[in-house]
Amino acid sequence: MNLKRYLPILQWAPKYGRSQAASDLVAAVIVTVMLIPQSLAYALLAGLPAQIGLYASILPLVIYAIFGTSRTLSVGPVAVASLMTAAALAPLAEAGSPEYVAGAVLLAIMSGLMLTMMGILRLGFLANFLSHPVISGFITASGIVIAASQLKHIFGVQASGQNLLTIGQSLILSIGDTNISTLAIGTGALVFLMFARKYLKPLLIRSGVGARSADIITRTAPILAVLITTLVAWQLRLDTQGVRLVGVVPSGLPELTLPSMDWGLWQQLAVSALLISVVGFVESVSVGQTLAAKRRQRIDPDQELIGLGTANLGAGLSGGMPVTGGFSRSVVNFDAGAETPAAGAYTAVGIALATLFLTPAIAYLPQATLAATIIVAVATLIDLPALGRTWRYSRTDFGAMLVTIFLTLAHSVEAGIIAGVALSIGLFLYRTSRPHSAVVGRVPGTEHFRNVLRYDVLLCPKVTFLRVDESLYFANARFLEETVMDLVISQPELKDLVLVCPAVNLVDASALESLEAINERLKDAGVCLHLSEVKGPVMDRLKNTELLSHLSGQVFLSTFEAWQTLTGSLVSLKKIA
Repeated sequence: MNLKRYLPILQWAPKYGRSQAASDLVAAVIVTVMLIPQSLAYALLAGLPAQIGLYASILPLVIYAIFGTSRTLSVGPVAVASLMTAAALAPLAEAGSPEYVAGAVLLAIMSGLMLTMMGILRLGFLANFLSHPVISGFITASGIVIAASQLKHIFGVQASGQNLLTIGQSLILSIGDTNISTLAIGTGALVFLMFARKYLKPLLIRSGVGARSADIITRTAPILAVLITTLVAWQLRLDTQGVRLVGVVPSGLPELTLPSMDWGLWQQLAVSALLISVVGFVESVSVGQTLAAKRRQRIDPDQELIGLGTANLGAGLSGGMPVTGGFSRSVVNFDAGAETPAAGAYTAVGIALATLFLTPAIAYLPQATLAATIIVAVATLIDLPALGRTWRYSRTDFGAMLVTIFLTLAHSVEAGIIAGVALSIGLFLYRTSRPHSAVVGRVPGTEHFRNVLRYDVLLCPKVTFLRVDESLYFANARFLEETVMDLVISQPELKDLVLVCPAVNLVDASALESLEAINERLKDAGVCLHLSEVKGPVMDRLKNTELLSHLSGQVFLSTFEAWQTLTGSLVSLKKIA
């Protein structure tokens, strides 16, 4: 067994030096400052006590540093996973209750087990079944739902709901109970964070601050909002004016937590855990690959499954919630100069210190500030212009994207992502079940063959070249039969049909039977079937069948060779435009 494959830490730890440690420590300090308010905010979003977010930002980071392959990915609670956690647990228990917390722990454990097993079995490719338009639509809709769900904290009202419709209805009914002090805190924090995100960096650069430093300061603006509003709430005793605060947060490191052994609960959460796992993995790998490419590094998707899986197991065993790689934190970690996953371990130490010594101050933190932090953070997830771009390029992808958005907004995140996956697979099967094919002819004076509908080419009435632009498998085997027979019927002079196969990477058993049937039917019609440009791996498999021995025609290395052989004695060539 190659230990370096399963323990990537063995690849970089032996070479770890002082300069790398210095870079990682600087990045860790910056990410820690950013992660503290995010951890609290995402715990709030998930309906969990604030300390759960901190717990999920300690042990998982250390474990990922051991098993993860990305040098700069920052693991922890993220917005979409938190929303999915809340959606999974809301029907089962009251938010914040011991049963609810136990459900979150179990979700982390189940997600960890699923991801780890998928990694061991090298199933990272399964994430490819989530098309980019579906993921984009799901994340956009989730961002809208997340932002809407936090408005109750901005207004200081009681509201609930698992989709945009129920959240909106609940907010409208309770808007008359708005707490003015809470609204002032929430809108103030929101305006400040929006200003910081859009204008602070250019302002700092104009003031003489370096671009990199300005970017880092801008990204840590939420901690300033937390400090100011916490001080204001403490000095003015805003809790006596109806402003909801985070409240008492237990200090101390998390204790070992064992998951519930209620088999019924495991069954109830299985689908949600799988969806959280897959969506979190796709998000993490996307971020990890993007950042790795900038430094000419690479990540191993299968090992990332193990890294994220073991990180989630660590989150569950330490009383945390599901975690994955966060985009904003990872970018900050990258820009701050992190060179190895050790930066994540150092960040965990910083969060642990905060859990030990800063929790008394966190008690006065207004929930409206955390809500504003979430709204500004998820604003970057919302990409409505993608609808227009997708519509212009592909109507079918637009349809899948629109259905995903609609169901996520109108029903639930689970319905949205399940529908998206189903549509992605369905569209793939539909497209490949009707493979593009084209009758091709020779471009005059060359050895090239092109579609007769697009180019001026030479044709022979007794020989037809049909190019197949897709692998052949059970879903399109029958379609190929119908295409060939329609072609033969429409050309009564036809004597030879050549299947041109440069794009055929696979011929499965069903397609093999169809090729055999085509060969026999053409033979009965007095037409010889030939193959050209068959790829080596496909030919290797065909040699183990009876198709080649029964083939009425030949197998040609190139289409031009087939043209020379089959039209050499025929002079009735014609040029078509």
